[in-house]
Amino acid sequence: MFRLAAIRLLAAVPVLMVVSLVSFGLTLLVPGDMAAEMAGPSATAADLARIRGELGLDRPPLVRMASWYSGLLHGDLGRSVLLNQGVTEAILERLPVTLSLTCLALGLACLAGIPAGLVAAAKARRWPDQAAMGAALVGLSLPDFWLGLVLIWVLGVKLNLMPTGGYVALSADAVGWLRSITLPAGALALTQLGPIARMTRSAALEVADSDFIRTARAKGLTEPRVYARHVLSGALVPILTVVGIGFGLSLGGALVIEQVFSLPGVGRLVIGAVLRRDWPVIQGGLLLTALVFVMVNLIVDLLYLWVDPRLRSNA
Repeated sequence: MFRLAAIRLLAAVPVLMVVSLVSFGLTLLVPGDMAAEMAGPSATAADLARIRGELGLDRPPLVRMASWYSGLLHGDLGRSVLLNQGVTEAILERLPVTLSLTCLALGLACLAGIPAGLVAAAKARRWPDQAAMGAALVGLSLPDFWLGLVLIWVLGVKLNLMPTGGYVALSADAVGWLRSITLPAGALALTQLGPIARMTRSAALEVADSDFIRTARAKGLTEPRVYARHVLSGALVPILTVVGIGFGLSLGGALVIEQVFSLPGVGRLVIGAVLRRDWPVIQGGLLLTALVFVMVNLIVDLLYLWVDPRLRSNA
């Protein structure tokens, strides 16, 4: 297991290098001038030249890239000019919001999607199967920001059951945190519920034809017990795969959901940086997102070995 983790971590290095190159290249291709954003509309050419010199924007791109990579080797992602704050500090302040939103959304999607997929597999080609897969397809087809707006209108405005925006830290008030994050997490969960339910159904149908499932039935186990204990355990590897992919998709969806619900997360920070041309924040946000995605894939790979002992001999 440790050998597999070491190999995956080494393989992540070139991935992060490519992401860092792409993120730096985007700052050169995207139109806009950070110096002009700082100076304001009334700035003169001399003011712009002075600010570019102070920020190092007048240096050649290769020199700026070398300086940025030198900072990365020392754990320094640079400094946000407009926030007057270190990029690492700014991201770490907002990271708990984004991670809690993503994890809660994926947890809700699994709690609903996996049982729905098992029921659909147990009642294959009957009305429960068609209803579950139809609902999953609808959730998959609707954009998360639209679902967020609908949830705000129904549960926040019409029924006045949930707050429509803002964030309460978990350390400050657990109930307040849950109320502030339930609607955005629900909007993200509805988009991931469909893939998880469909993959669970497909994997469960494949496992249900196995010899050990027929043996379990021959022993007199009830059908719900067969599916809950034996079929689910045999179908966990493909389910973990789609859950890992869903985490990455939810992390990307959080960028938009945080804007809809006014959550102070990394997504809102990066979108604000794009609008203000704050390049160090954009580069740091993209690199951190890639790092989190790589770590989630590593965790999924290790979970494969835990749920399926047959894979340990090849690890």
